[in-house]
Amino acid sequence: MTELTVPALSLVVLVGISGSGKSTFAQRNFAPSQVLSSDAFRAMVADDENDQSASAAAFDALHYVAGRRLAGGRLTVIDATNVQDHARAGLVALARAHDVLPVAIVLDLPEEECWARTERRPDRSFGRGVLGRQSRDLRRSIKRLSREGFRTVHVLHGLEEIEAATIRPQRLYTDRRDLAGPFDVIGDVHGCRAELETLLIDLGWKISRDDLGRPTGARHPEGRVAVFVGDLVDRGPDSPGVLRLVMGMVRAGTALCVAGNHEAKLLRKLRGKEVTVSHGLAETLSQLSSSEPAFVASTASFIDGLISHYVLDGGRLVVAHAGIKEEYQGRASGRVRAFCLYGDTTGETDEYGLPVRYPWASDYRGSATVVYGHTPTVDPEWVNNTICIDTGCVFGGRLTALRYPERTLVSVPAEREHYAPAKPLAPSPSARPGDLLDVADVLPATGRRQLDTGYGHIPIEAPQAAAALEVLGRFAVDPRWLVYLPPTMAPAPTATASGYLEHPRSAFEGYRAAGVSRLVCEEKHMGSRALVLVCRDSAAAARRFGVTEGEAGAVYTRTGRPFFDPSLTASLLARVRSAVSAAGLWASLETDWLLLDAELLPWSAKAGDLIRSQYATVGAAAGAALPATLDVLAAAQARGLDVAALRERTSARAENAALFTAAYRRYVRPTTGLDGVTLAPFAVLAAEGANLAVRDNGWHLDLVDRLVAADSTLFTRTARMLVDLGDPATVDAAESWWLELTAAGGEGMVVKPLDGMVRTARGGVVQPGMKCRGREYLRIIYGPDYTAPDTLAALRGRNLGRKRSLALREHALGLGALDRLAANEPLWRVHELVFGVLALESEPVDPRL
Repeated sequence: MTELTVPALSLVVLVGISGSGKSTFAQRNFAPSQVLSSDAFRAMVADDENDQSASAAAFDALHYVAGRRLAGGRLTVIDATNVQDHARAGLVALARAHDVLPVAIVLDLPEEECWARTERRPDRSFGRGVLGRQSRDLRRSIKRLSREGFRTVHVLHGLEEIEAATIRPQRLYTDRRDLAGPFDVIGDVHGCRAELETLLIDLGWKISRDDLGRPTGARHPEGRVAVFVGDLVDRGPDSPGVLRLVMGMVRAGTALCVAGNHEAKLLRKLRGKEVTVSHGLAETLSQLSSSEPAFVASTASFIDGLISHYVLDGGRLVVAHAGIKEEYQGRASGRVRAFCLYGDTTGETDEYGLPVRYPWASDYRGSATVVYGHTPTVDPEWVNNTICIDTGCVFGGRLTALRYPERTLVSVPAEREHYAPAKPLAPSPSARPGDLLDVADVLPATGRRQLDTGYGHIPIEAPQAAAALEVLGRFAVDPRWLVYLPPTMAPAPTATASGYLEHPRSAFEGYRAAGVSRLVCEEKHMGSRALVLVCRDSAAAARRFGVTEGEAGAVYTRTGRPFFDPSLTASLLARVRSAVSAAGLWASLETDWLLLDAELLPWSAKAGDLIRSQYATVGAAAGAALPATLDVLAAAQARGLDVAALRERTSARAENAALFTAAYRRYVRPTTGLDGVTLAPFAVLAAEGANLAVRDNGWHLDLVDRLVAADSTLFTRTARMLVDLGDPATVDAAESWWLELTAAGGEGMVVKPLDGMVRTARGGVVQPGMKCRGREYLRIIYGPDYTAPDTLAALRGRNLGRKRSLALREHALGLGALDRLAANEPLWRVHELVFGVLALESEPVDPRL
């Protein structure tokens, strides 16, 4: 057998005359979905794969599909004769347009054998002359394929070689997704060997040396891998020493290194090319002149083997010298290599004669972290999940490493200014403009976007996105604070208990069916859902959220709108901040900001207008009309009219109306400013570097109890009861407690898994909570007479599926946003999932559920 290596991402072009067995070869060696056949495309556009008049349209369609496959990173095989130069030129251009490698596989079968095969096919009607022309074209083509741009050319002569050939996909050199680290990514060294040694030692590396004391390699006791971003040489005092150390590490497998533009120029010089000796190259050449020839030769070989970039850790980390755009990651072409070596420029020069660089990082929207160097800066700054760690060591700055996945920076100062910079080192541009959500990040280009939450993919339709944009653009708080929106809460399954629409027993059974046995039942406060993001001080607000003006925090609704005016917000946050300090939560959670999930009480503090317009009017109308109606009916009955049944129904309606009025009035109390306003917190969702929403609910309640203890005037405690579904006594106790709560005018309770976030067998998440509202509270929701047997029976048929699905999707989006926030991903990455929650809120769901 003959094994032919083919890059795992490439455009494979089969070349051979008709009858040479290209289709058979493709079927044997590639998946059907990978093969695009010109015959099949002729059949698609003309219903006849032999209709040569349809070839132009067929190849247009074939090229389009091939382009879509290559754009998606999929190996693609072209099954056509491809013996003519112009046909291959279009395919090479297609490969280059998508930055993949073109590969040619030539099936060189004798013309006589091909003609014999053709004659045996009744669907082939062309003459021998056509085959002769194809054969002559093939003979000329074989010699040209490499010059045409095909990176790899395999030529199979005769039937035996063709049948013995097998394909072995080979991953690109850039593809090291199998390496998960941990990594120490080291910035531009530029010949600063002493500083490199100091940095490695600070990072915990053990350096090995030769008999002359020169460093020849290094290993980390914890198995870390160093990744050098290139520009090892030039300008500094000891480029050979840096090369000897890094080459030894790479040879031993303890380091990787990408090519820098200074290595590329040095290689051209060592290979005898004409280059301008500038920008520190003279120093490197002088230092190498005293090195042994074998070392210089090995240096040239080492640099020649350096690649443009590495894709690491399952695609989550990418390292390139000057950075790399998302569409270039894992690709191979001259264009990709040039970008990785030199970056992108505007074509202009600045006052120092240096190229003006295009800020590609400000537009970066990839999920992979990109670490790069090339352009020295005073301090590394994260910009859209990218970071430049060239801190100008050779210019008297520092040598910097990024520890990954920790995302921490370690630097050592330069021993001195080894080389005068062409222009002074300057801070990197602010991350914030490109860090915020852009309209293009959320509007679906094709009618739908799929958001990857880490807990499943959530589709967002264009109309939903448009509705969310309206809310964000007109009503929401400063988007830099909007790092989370809570999910809607699903009701418990419809109760089977007589006279009830919702009952805790149904919630218990729902969780039992989901495999959850330990629950916590929390008192449900009747107020307005509030998110409280509080920073320890203005410095924390500026550092973490980029907010330098206004209050150091926000208080907003579950749709992202501010609760109060700036003055009241500042007063409320000041009290929350004091309570957090008194409770010791800053220290306990090692943070200088917190995100709290709470209920703001009373309901009337935020919903006063709603209560007056929607509920009080119903109660007032019923209170005025029904007693008068009863008086009329009593008079009619006294006159002997048979209105007893009507009078009984009207009396029941009057009683229900009184119960309705009493129900909503329980949640109304006077407030002036913040006087009378309290917060009932039930979760601490996030802190610096941590998604706390996944913690168990008992932990959350213990933590918020500390806030209540610190300020019992501001904070209201949430009563709770633990339930073990395997212990009937706890189940009965919880049901009795619910009946007591609701009989005393309480809204009801929320039943949650005690363990917090619980995953399903398929990797999704279980409902984070189910609300069980009391019989009288539901009278507010469904109307005064909802308890009438016929009405209650009809309500039992309400469809809960859409609401429950919505709750789960919004929960996944919220968890994903908090994960990204904890990982310090750029704010736009957090915001796109928060935006998804807001978009789903426009989905038509019965608001009473």
